[in-house]
Amino acid sequence: MKNKYGLSLLVFIVWLVFFDHNDLFVQVKRTHELKQLEKGKAYYSGQIGEMRETLSEMDNDPASLEKAAREKYMMKRDNEDVFIIEEK
Repeated sequence: MKNKYGLSLLVFIVWLVFFDHNDLFVQVKRTHELKQLEKGKAYYSGQIGEMRETLSEMDNDPASLEKAAREKYMMKRDNEDVFIIEEK
């Protein structure tokens, strides 16, 4: 306790770790949020890549365009009947 500089340093460190606006606990929380956001970014980047691949496939191949229209949007030709069977 006789060293005023050491005591000041100790008080400063305690202040930063526990009482500051950006204390240690907030930094850990923000690091966790950053990791979650990076995972989300990687997921959505992969989804964008898949969608671009699907779009280029549909632009180049009319059969894949027809397949997507039939599967996703349940479209049909004029002379067809479509029956949808849902499994429980």
